[in-house]
Amino acid sequence: MENKPFHSGNYRWIICALLFFATTINYVDRQVIGLLKPTLQQDFHWSETDYANIVMAFSAAYAFGLLGFGRIVDRVGTKVGYTLSVSLWSLAAMLHAGVSSTLGFIGVRSFLGLSEAGNFPTAIKATAEWFPKKERAFATGIFNSGANIGAMIAPVLVPWILGAYGWQDAFLWTGGLGIVWLMFWLYFYEIPARQKRLTQTEYDFIRSDDEQETSGGVHVSILDLLRIRQTWAFVFGKFLTDPIWWFFLFWLPSYFAEAYGIDFRKPNIELFVVYMATTAGSIGGGYLSSYLVSSGWQVFRARKISMLVFALCVVPVVTAQYANNVWTAVFLISLAAAAHQAWSATIFTTASDMFPKRVLSSVVGLGGMAGSMGGLLFPLLVGYLLDHYKAMGEITTGYNILFMISGFAYCIAWGVMHILAPRMQVVKLPQ
Repeated sequence: MENKPFHSGNYRWIICALLFFATTINYVDRQVIGLLKPTLQQDFHWSETDYANIVMAFSAAYAFGLLGFGRIVDRVGTKVGYTLSVSLWSLAAMLHAGVSSTLGFIGVRSFLGLSEAGNFPTAIKATAEWFPKKERAFATGIFNSGANIGAMIAPVLVPWILGAYGWQDAFLWTGGLGIVWLMFWLYFYEIPARQKRLTQTEYDFIRSDDEQETSGGVHVSILDLLRIRQTWAFVFGKFLTDPIWWFFLFWLPSYFAEAYGIDFRKPNIELFVVYMATTAGSIGGGYLSSYLVSSGWQVFRARKISMLVFALCVVPVVTAQYANNVWTAVFLISLAAAAHQAWSATIFTTASDMFPKRVLSSVVGLGGMAGSMGGLLFPLLVGYLLDHYKAMGEITTGYNILFMISGFAYCIAWGVMHILAPRMQVVKLPQ
């Protein structure tokens, strides 16, 4: 590669910023329906089970979309893959404004799930292309924190739009953000070997791991990947923990409204604090294992110890049921949600540690599909528990049981991952 000057010498962080903003928009669009739930529930006469069915439709579509987009991105590349995904999910988000029935919401949520599924397989692959292993967890933590920033922006932005213009405009405005992002993506992004703004020094740094070049080679099918223990470690890690984040994302507004009487027709501080904490968790979690690797720790040991710390930090949420005021509950839930995002940033990085780049999006898609399948099944339990105990006049009992489940899910996931991939060896694929 010829020397291609760029004044900053840190072009990879511009790429990280693009991934961060894409993930931010992804989660704004995803969270809108949860924030509008009290209004939509009144307009469309939804029960908790009706709402759970809508969430499940999104989750099922997202699960299958992850598998499909993972394969697509491995074939067409990160630039085209992201362009396709963001274009479609922006359209899907705006289509919510024209819906007039519960069945219509199930349809547009399914479309949104299919198209939003391209975000993480593409972002993880782009991170592996642009960052050496010692920086990947930190870079992943930064872009993954976009989920938390989106979750912080949405509780302020969506109620304001709802109060000023109505729920239809909330979907239109947030859906349009992706179209703006696409202009920057198409202008700035290209893989390192083709990026003319990249210096030779930075290009050499990006390739400093001396990873084997893995473009081309023998075709690796999904069945081939499922024969590998490391695949199952990642799959189970996502399956057991992703549903907890979906529960926090879709049901926290209802929990705070029902348990503490918070009015979500106007901006509120409680959810803002929760998601501000998760931003620190994502960036700090990614930084921790990257710092340990830079300090001389073996990669697998740094990732494993970091994930164990994060799993233990979720456990105190089981005591949320004993909180005597809203801010005690906010603290406990904030700690758990922050630990989840730290876990999420690190588990994504384990996939890039163990698998060559040419199959990475497919592996991330498989793990993401497993997480979404958990997210598909968990709302069945959520809807049943909340409806059952509400019918008995016990408004918060269902939430308390769900916090108990959430508290121990990560420790179980860590144990399963350790059994399946104790040292997280690099997978050798046929060439």
